[in-house]
Amino acid sequence: MKIKWWGHASFSIRTSNDSVIFTDPYNEDLPYAKINEEADYVTVSHEHFDHNAVELLSGNPKIVKEVTGFQNDEIKIEGIEVYHDDVQGEIRGKNIIFNFEFDGIKISHLGDLGHLLDKEQIEKLADVDILLIPVGGNYTINAAQAYDTINKITPKIIFPMHYKTDILDFPIQGIDKFLTFFHDESIEKINGCEVEIDDFPSEQKVFVLDYVK
Repeated sequence: MKIKWWGHASFSIRTSNDSVIFTDPYNEDLPYAKINEEADYVTVSHEHFDHNAVELLSGNPKIVKEVTGFQNDEIKIEGIEVYHDDVQGEIRGKNIIFNFEFDGIKISHLGDLGHLLDKEQIEKLADVDILLIPVGGNYTINAAQAYDTINKITPKIIFPMHYKTDILDFPIQGIDKFLTFFHDESIEKINGCEVEIDDFPSEQKVFVLDYVK
């Protein structure tokens, strides 16, 4: 399995049989590279311009943007309805967490989660292997809230997302605050935008990817 970070909340996940899952494609108003991926499945956590530009993906992907999810012989996608803010969506509306199951692996993409999860929601994420989690704050949970969420879910691998970078001027925090919650040996900074995962580490790891250039 390969995971590539395009920037913001956009990842492409390549399965063992070369199917591609794409999460939250941003449109060309963001300064990141133009999305030109050919995808088989695409998920949209909510209908904001920096998360729903499905028209930029080539191929004929199955688009999943409802909590009902999708399932076939290859993959299972389940949605969990949450909110984009901490006042039950009154400011920014709803958000969907998507869980993906394939190749015996479970991955969760939290989208623009804006609040701490309740016990029932945490239980639906209890067996997640890989967690894609926003950490920048303001529009989403912040670094401390992300760390609290991680401690409740206890994934094997963490990919932080939706944080300020050198080319993104959104009023959100960068990655540094989030990384202070982890020991140096738990953090693996990848030289590039993509990492291949063949097995899981014995101790929890945070993978920090560069965005696609």
